Amino acid sequence: MTILGIESSCDDTAAALVTNGRLVSSIVSSQVLHEQFGGVVPELASRDHQRNIVSVVEQAIETADASIESIDAVAVTYGPGLAGSLLVGLSYGKALAAARGIPLVGVNHLDGHIYSVFIEEPVPEFPFLCLVASGGHTMLVHVDAEFRHELLGSTRDDAAGEAFDKVGKMLGLPFPGGPEVDRLASAGDPGFHRFPRAALDGFDFSFSGVKTSVLYFLKQPHGQDRHVFLEQHLEDVCASFQDAVVSMLMTQLAKAVDATGAARVAIVGGVSANTALREAAERYCEDRGLALFIPSPIYCMDNAAMIATAGYYKLIAGLSSPFTLTADANAAFS
Repeated sequence: MTILGIESSCDDTAAALVTNGRLVSSIVSSQVLHEQFGGVVPELASRDHQRNIVSVVEQAIETADASIESIDAVAVTYGPGLAGSLLVGLSYGKALAAARGIPLVGVNHLDGHIYSVFIEEPVPEFPFLCLVASGGHTMLVHVDAEFRHELLGSTRDDAAGEAFDKVGKMLGLPFPGGPEVDRLASAGDPGFHRFPRAALDGFDFSFSGVKTSVLYFLKQPHGQDRHVFLEQHLEDVCASFQDAVVSMLMTQLAKAVDATGAARVAIVGGVSANTALREAAERYCEDRGLALFIPSPIYCMDNAAMIATAGYYKLIAGLSSPFTLTADANAAFS
């Protein structure tokens, strides 16, 4: 069984093929055109998807040494994401599935991230606790079985990745700011300044406070010119901010582990590529004797390998979608 996965929820046009649960190709075309604007411009993103979708799918098929006739189903992201971007991938996927007479499998983007831990060996057994941390979402999910999830908590305002990118912009770093903050933080002192940590009941998150704290911290004179101060302490500010975000993520994760008694922990989404978060999670799980599953960094970011993998598991579970499936920019996590 060969599944073609298509992902176009934001600014990456991606296609991948999974055969019998094994990834055989994965192509991602990232849109660098947004760097000049300091963020993703939705209209430009959808137009770029239109230009790239055919060639990206063709590359994925060619890399897998497959053919269009060998595809048994199409899995495609239907939401959440940017409406125009979603429409490009979904329309292409629906047209291909209809023309070939094969099943269409709509995949929630967040399901895709959760099932990214099934792309590579070893894979977790059910149940497991999953921290989803990306540019648009931060939440804790108890994954009871295939596509049976319990949402324990989510962000009340900014997502963790969004906070990273916005702070990166404050610091004058290239877009996206998250990877740049991570890179600079490795040479900085996390104890340089203690930014606030939101302490919430339950398992929810909040990152707007720490983001605003960085903004006001940068407006303070610090006894010297702001530009001189940042030249001297950019790495330290990055490390201090990153330490606060990682601390909040790990605090809520640890509370959820205690509440659920989870023996297996997964961390997925773009922020799971952050080196400080990976190291903190490894230390915590080693100390607690828990099994930890984090995708390789290439599968933490938006990609079609996770969509094809989730689609494969949905299909063998007997789940498919009607051709009336529509793009849903605000699709709820199910």
